[in-house]
This record gives sequence, structure tokens and C-alpha cells, in this order.
Amino acid sequence: MSRKNVVFGFLGNVLDQRGKGRKRWGRWRPTVDVCNHPELPVSRFELLYHVNDNELLAEIIQDIKTIAPDTRVNPVAVHIHDPWDFEEVYTCLLDLAKSYQFDYEHENYYLNITTGTHVMQICWFLLAESRFYPARLLQLSPTKGAAQPETALTQPAEHQQLCSRGHINIIDLNLNRYDQILTRFQQYAGQATELLKSGIATKNKHYNQLITEIEQVASRSHAPILLCGPTGAGKSFLARQIYQLKLNKHQISGQFVEINCATLSSDNAMSTLFGHSKGAYTGASMARSGLLKQADNGLLFLDEIGELGLDEQAILLKAIEEKHFYPLGSDKLVSSQFQLIAGTNKDLKQAIVCGTFREDLYARINLWSYQLPGLAERKEDIEPNIDFELARYAQEYGTMPRFNQQSRTRYVNFATSASALWTGNFRELTASITRMATLATQGNITLTQVEDEIQRLQQHWQQTTHTNTLIPAKIDEFDRYQLEKVIEVCRKSRTLSEAGRYLFAVSRAQKQRTNDADRLKKYLAKFDLSWEQIKDSGHHII
Repeated sequence: MSRKNVVFGFLGNVLDQRGKGRKRWGRWRPTVDVCNHPELPVSRFELLYHVNDNELLAEIIQDIKTIAPDTRVNPVAVHIHDPWDFEEVYTCLLDLAKSYQFDYEHENYYLNITTGTHVMQICWFLLAESRFYPARLLQLSPTKGAAQPETALTQPAEHQQLCSRGHINIIDLNLNRYDQILTRFQQYAGQATELLKSGIATKNKHYNQLITEIEQVASRSHAPILLCGPTGAGKSFLARQIYQLKLNKHQISGQFVEINCATLSSDNAMSTLFGHSKGAYTGASMARSGLLKQADNGLLFLDEIGELGLDEQAILLKAIEEKHFYPLGSDKLVSSQFQLIAGTNKDLKQAIVCGTFREDLYARINLWSYQLPGLAERKEDIEPNIDFELARYAQEYGTMPRFNQQSRTRYVNFATSASALWTGNFRELTASITRMATLATQGNITLTQVEDEIQRLQQHWQQTTHTNTLIPAKIDEFDRYQLEKVIEVCRKSRTLSEAGRYLFAVSRAQKQRTNDADRLKKYLAKFDLSWEQIKDSGHHII
């Protein structure tokens, strides 16, 4: 038993009213034309009409009966006062769908989008796409340049062929049925993926798969994204590219706002993120909007989110879920529709165990979590990134530096070898290429310059390795950054006093008595370190 075809459509008080008397049969009228196609026999027509169009309705029903006696027309009165009011039209059609008894097993459903206002057509489309109406769309158009027989204007309309017939087009919203559209979508998806990679021809299979999924998530979701990975792995760079992707797709219109949470002190973190009212604290002479508000309708990238205090985490969670928050010292809610991307080089699960990170916030930002590999894990991607960095340097400085074959081979072989640690990841590679490009002789990076750069990198990695062996494993990131700088200064200095004078240059001027060496010695003792240990583990630089 074949399935029956059921059509929903509005009575068109303009197109369906064309022509009077027998002349109407020589005019194309879309509602009548729906029932005039043997290839799509209509069993039932759910014809929606306004109560003021009763006369036209009766005429159209009679004409459909003339050309398609097997079609049953079911008039459905709709109470739409303003056919251009989106909310009114959509609500009316949605209520009709909810009360209608669809028989999926025995009937096919179609929505005629040819008649009605543009708002009505849009509502049909949205309701079909969301499957409130399990239907395909019908679009009809008159046959161009086709003249009607003279007999059609003088003889009774007793035969179907006397009615002006146009073209009928069935639109299926399952786009996989349309090869050309699917091909274009695939092309755009490929372009979007290339945008996230900035056109760098990466070869690492894991990284390419990761970027492909991030493109899909960024294009289809507004949920938070968590980017994990070591410092310099490209979290900030990728966040900016995601922002550009969403901007190109018109999914966001605001700005890209970025902050490294490790740079926020406990005193100003709340104000920086959420803003403050005038007089909220001493020195707050005027109100401040805060970064979350600045990211309204845009993208907020919170790098090193694990460094946020617990109080700030609690307010951030509320802002993510409810899209509003209270600025510091204010009782007035501020709203912000931002998308969040968070970055971290810490193990947040371990931070939860230690009580320094909220489990509920982690659950909220961990819906889409991606571990970005470091440069040492992507050795096959080093060479295309070298070309990218050279091109970026050329764009910024207006001159294109180049390796000769010998110097390029030497640098690439070193950069991809096991001895190349790349502890600073892509940020370190960028710095390395920039140094050689800047020192290039008439734009040519020589073998001598490459050898000098290799020596510079090796020395840095040796110092970093020694520094890491001195720093305790369990230490706050804030203290780690500070201690690394102190160790660096100590290694560059000849004596403990010299290092102290450099480190306490500002505060020592305010003291009547200065003992910089003693202050530095006590600071190092907090971490069970001594001047002798540091000097023994490193080398003089100056």
C-alpha cells in the first residue's frame, strides 16, 4: 500500500486570487497548482486561511475539486492578526503541529512555502528543520514564457490540462542528499581547519585529528573549551584562531579578551575579572567594567586558569552558567554573553585533590578538553613551522630572511634531533627563528649563524635543566616563576651581594641599613637552597 501525500499551506490572498471568472484558469495560482501534478498526487490539503478570506477559500476549494477530485481539502482557520509578526506566526504554527495527529507510517508530509509572507515561509522552514513538522518543503513557480491555449479562456474547466501548471520543487532539509552542497560544506570545513592551523602544513596525525575535532566543536557549540598543555604549546594562539573562526561564521560579534591568571594578584583579581563599582575599595575613584564584561558577545580566554583563587572561581562558575554576576562592591547584576576558553599547564584533577581548584568549575569547563602536545612531541611539524615563522617575520618587518641549503639542513636536523629539548615549545621556536632572521646577513641565514643559535639553545636548556633540579616539586606556580628568576640572576652574578643589589634595587633605597646578601640568603633558605648550590649547578654568564 503506497503512502499518501499530505500538504500544509497558506491560502495566498494575492497569488491565489489572480484572475476572475474563467480567466483565472489561464493564470498560475500556486495553491491550485499544488494539486495539478500527477507525479505528486495530493491526498489531503491542510489549507490554512484567514477568516476574512472565506469567499476566496470557497473558490479555491472548488477549483481544486475540479482538477483533482481525489484531493480532499481540509480548511484550517488561523487567527494571525499580523502575518509579519514572527512570534505570532511561529506560535500559531507550532500550536497546530502539537495538536496535529501525524501518521508517519502511512503519510508523507509537505509544507508549501510558495504562499504567505516571508515570515510565514521562514517559520515553515524552522519548524521543518526542528522536526515539529516531519515534512519536506514544496516550492512552486510558474512556467516562464508558456502561453495558455485560447480554449482555456472560453471553455468550461472540465479537464486538468486547462489549468496553468508550473514547476514543483521538493526541498529535503537533509543536506546529505545534495552532493554539491555537501561538497561545499566539506570545502568550508577544510578551510576552517586550515584557519585553526594558520595554513601550516602540519604532519602530526594526532594533532591534525585534534584540530579537526576542535573545528567541529567550535563551529557547533558555545560551551567552554579547555586547552591543556605545557607553556608555549600554542594554547593562546589556538584560542585566537578559534575566535577568528567563530567571528567569520558570525557566531560572535564581540572582542577577543585574554588574561593570564598567573599574573593576577589576590588583591586585584576580582576587580580585573568582574569589575568594580566606584568606591568599592580605597583608590577605586571610578567604576571599572572588568574583563568578563569586555568579552560580552565575544570570546574570553583565561590562560592558566588553575592559578585563580577559590573566590574568583566561584563567581566565574556562576557567570558561566547564568551569564551574569555582581562586580566588586556593587549590588547591581551585570550580564555578559561570552564564550569561555580556558588554558592550563597544571593537572587540574590533582589541584582538586589539593583543594586549590573547585570540582564544580572543573566539571563545567571540562565538557570539551584537549591536550595540546609540546613541540618535542611533534618533531615532524618543526619544518613547516619554520617556514611559517619566516613568513610571519617577513610580514612584520618587510624583509624575507632565507636559509641556504646547508644552513637549513643543519638547523632542521638539529631541531628534530633527540638532543633538541624545546622546553619552551613553539614559543621558543619562534624566538629562535626571530633571532636568526634579525641577525641574517642581507636576508641570508648563514651556517655560522645557525651554529651560534644551536649553541645558544643548548646553553639555555642546560641552565633550565639545572634550575629545574633545584626547584622543589611541590611549589606554587607563583613562587616557581619568582624563584626561577632569582636563580637566573644568581647565576649571572659574581657574588651573593651583587645578586642581592640587583634583586632589591628599589626596596634597598628605602632602608637605612642594607644587607642585600642576607636578605637573599634567607629567601633561598625558604626553599632549602644556598648560594653555593646554585653556583655549583650552573655557569657564569657574565
